[in-house]
Amino acid sequence: MLAPSTLKMTSPLVSMVARRSLQTSASAMERLKTFSIYRWNPEEPGDKPRLQDYTIDLDQCGPMVLDALLKIKNELDPTLTFRRSCREGICGSCAMNVKGSNTLACTAKIADDGKKTKIYPLPHMYVVKDLVPDMTNFYEQYRYIEPYLKRDTPPPDGKEFIQSEADRAKVDGLYECILCACCSTSCPSYWWNSDKYLGPAVLMQAYKWMVDSRDEYLKERLDRLDNSYSVYKCHTIMNCTKTCPKGLNPGHAIAEVKKLLQNDKYEVQPQQ
Repeated sequence: MLAPSTLKMTSPLVSMVARRSLQTSASAMERLKTFSIYRWNPEEPGDKPRLQDYTIDLDQCGPMVLDALLKIKNELDPTLTFRRSCREGICGSCAMNVKGSNTLACTAKIADDGKKTKIYPLPHMYVVKDLVPDMTNFYEQYRYIEPYLKRDTPPPDGKEFIQSEADRAKVDGLYECILCACCSTSCPSYWWNSDKYLGPAVLMQAYKWMVDSRDEYLKERLDRLDNSYSVYKCHTIMNCTKTCPKGLNPGHAIAEVKKLLQNDKYEVQPQQ
C-alpha cells in the first residue's frame, strides 16, 4: 500500500526537476556574448563617455561585429549610433576599434571566446556621437593632396590615356584603399601631429597619383609635401600596415614618397 502512495507524492517533484533540467539545458545551449560599447551623446547635458554592456545570443545573430551592432540597435537600444553602408568591406564607413585593433565592423568576425568584446570609435579623433568619429580633418588632408589626375597634355587619340601593363601595375596595392582611416588612427605620429602630419592613408593616396603614368604633376605634388611634417613625421612604426583591413602596405608607400622627395629621378618600385 505504500508504493502507490509514495509514487503519487513524488511524481510532482520528479516533474518539477525534469522541467528545471530542461530549462537549464536550454539555457546552457545559448551562446551568449557581451559587447561593451562606447557611448556618448553630446546633445544630452551632463552626459559623459562610458561603456555600456549589451548581451546577445550568437545563435540569433550573424557572424560579424556589424551584425551584432545592428541586432543591438534593432532589438535592444535604438539610440546606439554608428556608421555603416555596404557590409562588404568596400565603403569604409564602419571603421572602429574592436578588441583593441582598428578594423571594419562588417569584416571583423565575432570572437566566440566567452569574453567581453569592447568596441570604441577610431582612436584619437573627435567623437560626434557614440561610435561616430569626426572625419573632417581627415578629408581636409585628403583634399590637400589633390586626389585626381592633373595634366596639361591631351590624350593622343583625343579620347583616353593608355597605360602599359607595367605602368598599371604600379598602382596595385594603392588604388584598393577605401579611406576608412584605420591606418591613420593607429599611427602614434598621427595621434600627436594630426594637424600637420598627413598620415598613412592620405600619403598612400598621394603616392598613387605620383606614380600614375597618366599624371604630369609629380614635381608639384612633391613640393606640397616637402616640409618637416607632411611626410617626415612617419617613424616607420608600421602600425598602419599591421591594422589595414584591406591588407595594404601604407608604410611602403610612405617610404617611396620619401625617396622621391630625396631624388625625383628615383625609379618607382612596385608594391611588395
